[in-house]
Amino acid sequence: MAITRKPPTLVVLQLTGGNDALNTVVPYGNPLYYDQRPTVRVPEDQVLPIDDDYGFHPSMAALKPFWDQGKMAIVNGIGYPKPDYSHFRSMDIWYTAQPETMATEGWLGKLVRDLDPQADNVLTAVSFGRGLPRALSLAGVPVASVAELDSYGLLTNLSSVQRQAALEVFSWMYDDGWNDQGLPSVPMRQTPDPVGEVLRYMGQTGLDAQKGATILRTAVEKYRSSVSYPKTSIGQSLRGVAQVKLADLGTRVFYTAHNGFDTHGTQLAVHAQLWREVSEAVAAFFADLRTHEAADDVIMLLWSEFGRRVRDNGSGTDHGAGGIACVLGDAVKGGMYGEYSSLRDGDLTLGNLTYTNDFRSTYSTILERWFAVEAKPIVNGTFEQFAFV
Repeated sequence: MAITRKPPTLVVLQLTGGNDALNTVVPYGNPLYYDQRPTVRVPEDQVLPIDDDYGFHPSMAALKPFWDQGKMAIVNGIGYPKPDYSHFRSMDIWYTAQPETMATEGWLGKLVRDLDPQADNVLTAVSFGRGLPRALSLAGVPVASVAELDSYGLLTNLSSVQRQAALEVFSWMYDDGWNDQGLPSVPMRQTPDPVGEVLRYMGQTGLDAQKGATILRTAVEKYRSSVSYPKTSIGQSLRGVAQVKLADLGTRVFYTAHNGFDTHGTQLAVHAQLWREVSEAVAAFFADLRTHEAADDVIMLLWSEFGRRVRDNGSGTDHGAGGIACVLGDAVKGGMYGEYSSLRDGDLTLGNLTYTNDFRSTYSTILERWFAVEAKPIVNGTFEQFAFV
């Protein structure tokens, strides 16, 4: 069980589109890699070695010190049974931790409910980016979804008093007012009212969002840092995460994403740029936290919905199965976890890496060893855990 001086915090960074595991943690010591990848491969002399068999993509130079310092765990062969090659279905599986059924309740939403069962803090979870990822979706769990922290809020052209009044009217419009006085003379409803519940939820969501926006503005006002972030979308998102974290607003779960990993074509240039952007932004984020002595209670999970096909298509790679995930942070016990998937033709599934460990093992490790929360009801089963925290 992880022991930290402060409540543990998780930052989730989704690599959207299906990151190519083979060109991220490159098996440069295995000749099968170069046999299977005649074109879309990382030359051996460009790999950043981490041992005699594996190395990072050269664009991951800013992340290499995490590995060298024992603060980066690589989870190899991560996936799930009966892989689905649709982005949307695969992401839903990762979001809900339910590969066998269609579900809507997010695993992080369930975690937030356990951390703050009465929803006392509307900022227990904050997502940076457009839209709310399903991983955080759960009825009754407020989540602040922020596109740009500096301009976050609702009805921002109104004064604070006018804005609050408008949102209260919005809430009243969606509240049917049924039995507000609790009068026994009003007949009990015999069946649930799903439409009314949705409308009341919308009204409460507006009020929660405004409350969160008001508080989040203090994070911008308080923030001072000498760390320079890259002027990329992921750089600015992680800067926003640092601002909120350093404002000490009680946020325990942060979420953000970086798009573009669906590299069917021109992969060599695109993948290199993507990993440079991610690596430099993550390095700046942790440097910022360390400058403020606020890194000891933060870990970051990087994941992607699936890997890529083993054999390249001449310009890129197509949808695959088994991939990798990474967990970084000062509290992380670095190293390789899980078996690196075999590249032998006989071990591939439809030309794809076969997964060697269920992604819910990584989730369970984070839930129980980092947050001290029971994993089984969140990931819908019992799974082997790793020792990276």
